[in-house]
Formats: sequence, C-alpha cells, structure tokens
Amino acid sequence: MFTCASCTINACETGDKEKMPKNCPMRDNEFFEQIIEEYAKPENHEFFLTSSAIEVLGYCQWPRLREVAEFAHRRGYKRLGMGFCMGLHKEAAIVDRILRKQGFQVISVGCKTGNIPKSKVGFTEENLSTPGHHIECTPFQKELVEESICNPIAQAKLLNQSKTEFNICLGLCVGHDSLFYRYCEAPVTTLVAKDRVTGHNPVAAIYCADGYFSGRNSIDDEDK
Repeated sequence: MFTCASCTINACETGDKEKMPKNCPMRDNEFFEQIIEEYAKPENHEFFLTSSAIEVLGYCQWPRLREVAEFAHRRGYKRLGMGFCMGLHKEAAIVDRILRKQGFQVISVGCKTGNIPKSKVGFTEENLSTPGHHIECTPFQKELVEESICNPIAQAKLLNQSKTEFNICLGLCVGHDSLFYRYCEAPVTTLVAKDRVTGHNPVAAIYCADGYFSGRNSIDDEDK
C-alpha cells in the first residue's frame, strides 16, 4: 500500500533513494521504465511536453484560465468544449467570451440539458436522506424529485458530436464530473471545482482543516 501523502523523505524530489520507505513505489524500477515508454508514445509525447512547458512558462504568473488557453493554442486546438454547471452560468459566459476573443470556437453545454425529471432516472424522496439518518420529507424536497437531473453524460456526448478537440469541466458536481470525464472523447481539463461553501475554492477547507473547518470535513462531524 502506497502512502506518499504521509511521506517525510520525498525521495521522488530529493533523489535520496537510500532513505526511501519500504513501501515507496520507486523501489520498482521496472515499472517506471515502462512508464517512460508510455510518455514516448505518439498520442502522449507532445501532449505531455506541452503541458510541462506551460507549467514552467506560467509558473506563479498565469491564472489557470490563461494556462488552458496557452495549452490549447500551443496544441493547435481550435474547437474547445465546455461542460458547465448551470449554477455557474455567469462564470461560463465569461470564460466563453475570453476564449472566443483569443480565436477559439467554444461549444458549451449546461448540466441541465435535456430537462429530464429526476424521477425518470429513479431518483426518489429516499435518495434525499443520508444512510443512517432520518430526514422528514418537506414540500421543498418533494419539488426536488421532479427537478431536472444534472446530465453529464449528455454534456459529454453532445461535445463529442461537435468534434471538440479539448474539453473544459467548469463546476460540475462530485461524481457528475467523473461521468463527464468518462464519456468525453477529447481530453478534459478542470477549470473550476465546485464547492458552494468556499466560493468554489475547495482547498480553503484543507487550509482551515484544523481551524474553521475542523468540524465540517468529516462525514460524521454532524454527530459530534
């Protein structure tokens, strides 16, 4: 079992391989030799080199939106796709405008496309409650059952139909974003990670994990 997150040696950065933990993945030299071969493949080589160049050129200077544009430009992409959350419609419009001004075609699809009722895909009032918790069904929750589903699979397939070359994920829900990535035929990058509580800045809850968010990051915090 690999535990890089708790490693204090960081031989992968320092090169000090003599002090590697026993479970360090770098002990398997053959594995990493095979990985180098993967980067050498035509479908990966230039793509990876371009992303590495963007990292260096824009380091601590370019916001992520600029990095997306620079990457797409250097890769020669013209048709960009964007799957966005309707709760971030305004932000999506700004991104669309900025990218179009730089010469890109932008095909964007909102998450509520299709207007499919939640009940049609098996969403019931019971789905609103957390396992082990009893939540009384309110009139508001009854409305939610007939609310339109977020539709990440349709978003991806519509972008596929449009022959996009590079896709942007903007604020899709946890899990919905995973389905979006899975069904997209073009490579996907994340521009915005949804987090309504922190103003879409998930790392804030990590920075404040021992302070303001000390009682809000775990699934059992509400029981404490």
